[in-house]
Amino acid sequence: MTGTLYLIPNTLGINENQQGNLLASIIPDSVQAFSAQLQYFVAENAKTTRAYLKFLSQQHPLQHSIQEMHISELNINTPEQALEGLLQPLLQGHDVGLISEAGVPAVADPGANLVRLAHKRQIKVRPLVGPSSLLLALMGSGLNGQSFAFHGYLPTDAALRAKRIKELEDRSRKEKQTQLLIETPYRNMAMLEALSSQCQPTTLICVATDLSLDTESLQTRTAAEWKTRLSKQQAPDFHKKPTVFLFLSQ
Repeated sequence: MTGTLYLIPNTLGINENQQGNLLASIIPDSVQAFSAQLQYFVAENAKTTRAYLKFLSQQHPLQHSIQEMHISELNINTPEQALEGLLQPLLQGHDVGLISEAGVPAVADPGANLVRLAHKRQIKVRPLVGPSSLLLALMGSGLNGQSFAFHGYLPTDAALRAKRIKELEDRSRKEKQTQLLIETPYRNMAMLEALSSQCQPTTLICVATDLSLDTESLQTRTAAEWKTRLSKQQAPDFHKKPTVFLFLSQ
């Protein structure tokens, strides 16, 4: 009998000022308790996964010591041919937790490839409840939650990025569809400047930063309003902070 591939939610960050269980406001207690029982993990980053497990152990004793755990890495540099090897514990009957660097696995995350292969091998997959930065941003944006699309990163070349923004804005206008993007945190300002200058003045743009943390910020304004605020040095406090960008053409 094969094991089950559990999709383990991770935090979007830790509220260090919180007393007691630091994960309580982010990860359901039942998910914490179950995660503490696992011995096998596939993680985007082994080091940060160990740190997460240490936080977890403060409230729920780990069934296996961190030294006894098997943590294999799966990230954007993992070759496709290595995925079969990551499934071996499952094929041997062990349950495995797939954990992303932040948020829920397999959404804007290379873990989706492993999940797809697990289905192909008829391995049971079970997603567990946790925070998704994309859905939290969409919920708080006030933009269309009935139709939306996530596009990941835009080109870093300014001309190519401007062209892509125009394409997505045209799609948003025609389909009344919210467009979601992410950016490397140190380029957040460049992204907001590009969106506010390339989009039509009435297009709504939401900037969602540090979601689920004490420093969380959600601001939705028109492109024209953002452009004015940026000219007055009134940018959001989002430098080097995880941020989701959303826009909807009016």
